[in-house]
Amino acid sequence: MQFMLMDYVQVQGFFRLTQDEKNHWLGAYRAYLEAMRNAGILKSSNGLHPASTAATVRVADSKTQVLDGPYAETKEQLGGFHIIEVPDLDAAISWAARSPTAIHGVVEVRQIMEVPPSEWRCS
Repeated sequence: MQFMLMDYVQVQGFFRLTQDEKNHWLGAYRAYLEAMRNAGILKSSNGLHPASTAATVRVADSKTQVLDGPYAETKEQLGGFHIIEVPDLDAAISWAARSPTAIHGVVEVRQIMEVPPSEWRCS
């Protein structure tokens, strides 16, 4: 089963850390990623630019509306994600709990729908 682990972090949290705290956190994060690689479960992993650089797109009355910034104003933002392949939800939760992000932020765990495009249907 594939799961996405989504890291939600405080918007300014990382920038408030001292250099020593940043170095410690980055080291812990690198070790976490390496553990997932060594376990053979990590399929993809990326960080995201700040939500302030986002564009939000909506189509209303056949007109495209583009807004600068995130969809919702919040103190936390999606900072990155990891796609892992593990036997079940319990295993995914166990890996999420090991994330350094879980110490100061939140890691959301969601199973990925594994439906091939050939089976996508519109009713």
